[in-house]
Amino acid sequence: MAERLIPGDAAPAFTLKDSAGADVSLSDYRGRNTIIYFYPAAATPGCTKEACDFRDSLASLQSAGYDVLGISPDPVRKLAAFAESEGLTFPLLSDESHAVAEAYAAWGEKKNYGRTYEGLIRSTVVVDPDGKVAVAQYNVRATGHVAKLRKDLKLAEAGN
Repeated sequence: MAERLIPGDAAPAFTLKDSAGADVSLSDYRGRNTIIYFYPAAATPGCTKEACDFRDSLASLQSAGYDVLGISPDPVRKLAAFAESEGLTFPLLSDESHAVAEAYAAWGEKKNYGRTYEGLIRSTVVVDPDGKVAVAQYNVRATGHVAKLRKDLKLAEAGN
């Protein structure tokens, strides 16, 4: 597993398919602050809550200069169904090989009910306009994560 990213590291480059099957690259967001959040599985309760929090905060995040990308190991068609059912208007990217998650240290050993296995670690990395890591958070909670991230980024609460 890759070492966890820390502020100042170069963000690993990637190109992945979005829910419409189009290529999306990190380089497309050069010059912007980009929030990349890794989530285990579309349409599961925690991941739906987190995605809807990002959806509901998207306008205020974008007005503060932040774009949002969600990455999971789900296939494109599952992401398309998830985006449609939840009205998600930011890109959801398919990382079926989990190569990007591994590069961002968001893939590794997890423990659940006493069982140890390899899987996606719910993580968020904020990339600055120059392609450097500004914030790297691992093992984040789905509920309340967007509010905590806004606080960490010193952004006003949504709606304020």
